[in-house]
Amino acid sequence: MEANRLQTVSLDTMIDKHIGKSGTAKRDAFENELRIDLLGKAIKQARQERNLTQEQLGELVGVQKAQISKIENSIKNARFETLLKVFDALGATVSFNVELKDEKLAY
Repeated sequence: MEANRLQTVSLDTMIDKHIGKSGTAKRDAFENELRIDLLGKAIKQARQERNLTQEQLGELVGVQKAQISKIENSIKNARFETLLKVFDALGATVSFNVELKDEKLAY
């Protein structure tokens, strides 16, 4: 009886297998969710590096502490205008890339 051998596979291979290939609706939703999560974590990290509480950042932005918490933990329902205010209050520079099919537009 041959011992089970573990096979090493790449993360991309596992994501393709369990989430879906790049360009599929399920994969696009997964990648969007991942980007949203990373954005929230970046906001939290920047706030902590500036030694601000969620309440203090909320005061700078003009929103309640609960809104800052929601942004840091699940940005899905945040208004774009509020996000821009958060970045401004943190002294962060924001840049966006817009991609149209195979064409990348930088702003």
